[in-house]
Amino acid sequence: MNAPAELPKAVVFDMDGTLLDTETPARIAFARAITDLGFAYQEPVYDCCIGTSHAETKAILTAAYGEQYDHEALHRRWSQRFGEHTRVHPVAVKPGVVPVLERLAELSIPMAVATSNRREICEQHLLEAGLRDFFELFVCADEAGKTKPAPDPYLLAVRKLKVAADACWAVEDSVIGVMAAAQAGLKVFHIPDAGSNQDSSTLTMPRVQLKTAWELLDHL
Repeated sequence: MNAPAELPKAVVFDMDGTLLDTETPARIAFARAITDLGFAYQEPVYDCCIGTSHAETKAILTAAYGEQYDHEALHRRWSQRFGEHTRVHPVAVKPGVVPVLERLAELSIPMAVATSNRREICEQHLLEAGLRDFFELFVCADEAGKTKPAPDPYLLAVRKLKVAADACWAVEDSVIGVMAAAQAGLKVFHIPDAGSNQDSSTLTMPRVQLKTAWELLDHL
């Protein structure tokens, strides 16, 4: 085990793919939903949507599928398909997450979530996973103005936590999330999600790359 570095004043987590394995069921549900609407599932197109806001996802999919594409119809069907899948295969907490949250709570280090997902979905998923009460606050979707990869969600989170960005940690799985947190000035721990198909080799932002959240305990 490594000797713990200076502890953070607060930690801000991404949700999808970082705290919860929502990326796998979301991809499965999307593939089914887009096919239901008469379009072919295109993996590279879906990969571009990972970590983006509702509005950004709409723009990506509209550009890919053309003027016949109805995003609201897709969104309804996607939500339905996601619900069908997760009733049989409940959303899992990512490995090591619970021990990390428990350790941070023992150290009285405040925690927050910065996610591109909508608030009602964020809070529902975390409540169902038994994680909701670990967090003091949530910054969701476009509540900060610009969404990831802009630094705004992290800047709003640390401002609400009343701590300096450079005294905080961020934990992220996606490329755009790492970019957002690094630009905001937080120390970034990057735990790539295997189901996202994202290439992080071109990232130049300073970060600590880990395989699972279990390894984060070595820094506490």
